[in-house]
Amino acid sequence: MNAIPINEPAKSEESVTLELNARYFSRSVWEWLFAAAVLFGGVFSFWRYHSAMDVYEKGILLGAIPAAIWLGWLWKPLQWLMLGVAGLSLLGINSYHNDLARAESVFWLKYFLSSQSAILWMSMLFFMSTVFYWVGVFARGRAQEIELVASRLVWAAITMALTGTMVRWYESYLLGADVGHIPVSNLYEVFVMFCWMTAAFYLYFEAQYKTRALGAFVMLIVSAAVGFLLWYTVERQAQEIQPLVPALKSWWMKLHVPANFIGYGTFALAAMVAFAYLIKQQASETKWYRMAPLWLLGVVLCFEPIVFRKSSATGLSDYWALYFGISALIVAGILLGRKAIAAKLPDFEVLDDVMYKSIAVGFAFFTIATVLGALWAAEAWGGYWSWDPKETWALIVWLNYAAWLHMRLMKGLRGTVAAWWALVGLAITTFAFIGVNMFLSGLHSYGTL
Repeated sequence: MNAIPINEPAKSEESVTLELNARYFSRSVWEWLFAAAVLFGGVFSFWRYHSAMDVYEKGILLGAIPAAIWLGWLWKPLQWLMLGVAGLSLLGINSYHNDLARAESVFWLKYFLSSQSAILWMSMLFFMSTVFYWVGVFARGRAQEIELVASRLVWAAITMALTGTMVRWYESYLLGADVGHIPVSNLYEVFVMFCWMTAAFYLYFEAQYKTRALGAFVMLIVSAAVGFLLWYTVERQAQEIQPLVPALKSWWMKLHVPANFIGYGTFALAAMVAFAYLIKQQASETKWYRMAPLWLLGVVLCFEPIVFRKSSATGLSDYWALYFGISALIVAGILLGRKAIAAKLPDFEVLDDVMYKSIAVGFAFFTIATVLGALWAAEAWGGYWSWDPKETWALIVWLNYAAWLHMRLMKGLRGTVAAWWALVGLAITTFAFIGVNMFLSGLHSYGTL
């Protein structure tokens, strides 16, 4: 005779709270050492540089200390990332000895740790990771090992991106106290931020869902951004550090811009997951004309936003012509190999869930960024909202994803419609991110191409 199970009594609210507290504070020795290192670094930075900070910047620094500890405890790989970036950044900064000219004479600076060198390493590592992810998708054997290498390359790229950002911050102060600023002020700097933020959020989902197949798709959009960044560097010498325009000399920038690009990055991630969803859905489709929208959309996704850049003398420049050709081949390969790709992709439920969570996180931070931007505008220009083209398109982006989430939560939006909508959202976001800078003018014209 089977025993009849007896239901355990419900736990009281107090016992649940004690259990959660015990679980949260029951940390390993290593985790407490990590927390101590973050605390020491924050206190040292405050002691060393507090005279150069206003009250708001001091608040941001002090608030960043518990935030960094919490993030490191929440996701352990971030502990190694933070420590690695801190170590490389300090090595690079100390190698300057307050002399910017040493960037061309000191080996470590010239080839690895100056801001430009580190960002070039970031670019190469992101390209390499994209190749390895795709090789892993089509590999018959040792696919897991290849995808693991790809994932490690992404971590290395993020490390170099953050190191380059920190060293660039220091380099700006070597040019002059009035020139120094956090490197989130122009298109070059925010493209670097977009690349590492998008990749970091992808790695988190990769770890949570224990699948690396999506990296092949997500890293395409990161590589497209890197391609634009390299062109922008060569064509416009964008890597040169410039003094801030008056409107950007505000502590609001340190909050508004990162929050904005968490939104941009996660929206882009969601769109590439949506693209993977549609590829998996069309894996068995044999009639090419039914896939025509995916062909066209795929080409746009792989080389956006370079299609807008033309040379007045020769039409499409050689750089973009080559980039377009490579992108078209990539898209053709994806569509022709869609059956093999679909077999490696996770279930539709997982793809749908990643898409939803990416958009939810992006929407939350984009909302925060929009509110912060309004407060910044009130301080800089005397009004919260002026219907500037950038503001208008930011509102369009916000309304688009608000509608997507509303339909998801209230009407159960799933599947094909949600995926296509996420892709349309990427087109809208791309225009708000860079199209406005290219074609429209306004109060945000300091970001024009």
